[in-house]
Amino acid sequence: MLTGKQKRYLRSMAHHLTPIFQVGKGGVNDHLIRHISEAIEVRELLKISVLQNCMEDRDEVAAELAEGAGAELVQVIGKTIVLYKESKDNKTIVLP
Repeated sequence: MLTGKQKRYLRSMAHHLTPIFQVGKGGVNDHLIRHISEAIEVRELLKISVLQNCMEDRDEVAAELAEGAGAELVQVIGKTIVLYKESKDNKTIVLP
């Protein structure tokens, strides 16, 4: 579980990132979760955008992705989701 200070730090780092994945009309599926899990292991911090044609609620999408990838939900702002998971092999982010 992340503290408020850690979330604030991660939000500041994620500000300059561009979204890597997009959730569209297909919604959240196993294929998407698997790709996010692989990418978050390498990058630790990911931005995901929810497209207009996605029929699911953005908060539900964020919760599903975080749970499926085993990551922490840092932020949901607008149609953008920020996830964090500490990497086992490629640790680069040091939390305060």
